[in-house]
Amino acid sequence: MPQADFRSPRLFVDAPFAADATISLDRNQSNYLGNVLRLGSGASVLVFNGKDGEWQAAISGGKRADRLTLLAQTRPQDRLPDVTYVFAPLKHARLDYMVQKAIEMGSAALQPVMTRFTQASRVNTERMRANVVEAAEQCGILSVATVAEPLNLPKYLDQRDAKRLLIFCDEAAEVADPVAALTGARTAASAGIDVLIGPEGGFAEEERALLLKQANILRLALGPRIMRADTAAVAALALVQTALGDWNGNQVGK
Repeated sequence: MPQADFRSPRLFVDAPFAADATISLDRNQSNYLGNVLRLGSGASVLVFNGKDGEWQAAISGGKRADRLTLLAQTRPQDRLPDVTYVFAPLKHARLDYMVQKAIEMGSAALQPVMTRFTQASRVNTERMRANVVEAAEQCGILSVATVAEPLNLPKYLDQRDAKRLLIFCDEAAEVADPVAALTGARTAASAGIDVLIGPEGGFAEEERALLLKQANILRLALGPRIMRADTAAVAALALVQTALGDWNGNQVGK
């Protein structure tokens, strides 16, 4: 696979791609290219849309950089491992951080769930989607993760696909070798993986009891120390990608 170019500016554009196609930019994109990056007509940028790979494009326009002309594909479209990150939302900057890191770690979808001890009572999914796009732009990611609307925990469990492996990261679980536990669940993960991280107050006992009744569930400890929820996100996703994801050539859910 061609290596990512991290020196050129990179922009997500929600439009179909084809050679020599011209794409109109919205005001924010024009401002970013023209006023923030100081790029003018003829300058080159990289663009992606989550479906058609990455392309080199040339800026065109008058005083404002308002159009792009697609020149050639630089990388073909890839796909993310079928991992959904399911989490109790945090407040403000820490939620931004959590979303960005989940994208960098290769999550294909984000699902907020509301639990008894969830700190945030409202979730700005548009802000979450903006963070998804920004993380993909900055890190050379071609596939753009989806962001679902929040659900309360029982409703989420009721409607999720029971064929998928639910990895329940539980601070009350007995500490054991998490890599070995995940590696042993490879067959169970063939239909996809949901990684669940709870709130910093932990799960209520009735929530834990409900979770442990679910089919195709793996209860996992993240070591001997209690982590903040945003740290637990990175730790859990790193373990999952190492044992079941694309860090070692696997492609779960393929």
